[in-house]
Amino acid sequence: MVPASSDPLVDVLVDRFVDDPATTVEPHGEFGARTTYRVGGLARVVVTVSSLSALRVVVGVAAEAGVPVMMLGRGSNMLVADAGFAGVVIRLGSFADQIDIAEANADGDITVTAGAAVALPVLARKTAAAGCTGFEWAVGVPGSIGGAVRMNAGGHGSDMASSLVSALVADTVSGVTSDRTLGALGLGFRASHLTDSDVVLSARLRLRGDDPHATQARIDDVVRWRREHQPGGQNCGSVFVNPVPGEVSAGALIDSLGLRGFRIGTAEVSMRHANFIQADQGGRADDVAALISEVRHRVFDATGYVLRSEVRMVGFEALE
Repeated sequence: MVPASSDPLVDVLVDRFVDDPATTVEPHGEFGARTTYRVGGLARVVVTVSSLSALRVVVGVAAEAGVPVMMLGRGSNMLVADAGFAGVVIRLGSFADQIDIAEANADGDITVTAGAAVALPVLARKTAAAGCTGFEWAVGVPGSIGGAVRMNAGGHGSDMASSLVSALVADTVSGVTSDRTLGALGLGFRASHLTDSDVVLSARLRLRGDDPHATQARIDDVVRWRREHQPGGQNCGSVFVNPVPGEVSAGALIDSLGLRGFRIGTAEVSMRHANFIQADQGGRADDVAALISEVRHRVFDATGYVLRSEVRMVGFEALE
């Protein structure tokens, strides 16, 4: 139980969930610290919901108060400003953390259903162990299924669109929950037709049966490649989308300008991979944002390419 606060929004939320202890309400909840950058400010309130009905209650309360809402999965493509977020952050609880792996059909296809809160590396390892192939690439992507559907996450020559059949999506404006096919989701290169009012609840994948030893070997190869070529630490993975997929690499453009190691305050272009921007421990999100903007401008001035950022900026003015 959260005691009465000076924030009427928090008090309303606490009152609504007094009989639902599995839904937690955190005033001034950590937001930036819950992203993979691990920098940035607090949210006005963070609510972890226990069910779809609880999600709808939170969205309704926020709408009545005229307060913005932001969904948070694993925060792997998100940067929160140091000033924080003056709205409601919603996290999906354990009801969205389920995995179901069906038996292979006569054609050798295996249907896998995963909740939106499931971590991609977890699903990659579990499906590989079960003798499923087609999702090994995701073992090195530190996001969740929900975020991966929203941005068509990918790597190692594959992406969500390669195996996704459909996703269960809740429209928080209309209140309608629907099973949207791959075509309706409109997945493109690191993009989809999903809007800010759409919340992915689960995804259905079609994978192929294979020898578990072979699938585990591919998992090991992906992990090895990532360790050899990509940095650890506080980052969000690739910052910029390749301007011409398969032909022009964002990392190569940045590298050609000698920007590895370029620093603004507590943020630095990675020495290991030029399309990664690292945040120092205890650093500032505003430094990361400034560095993203500066790199983007330098690449445009030198090459004419406009780099589109994969990073969802929260609490910042939109980057020009």
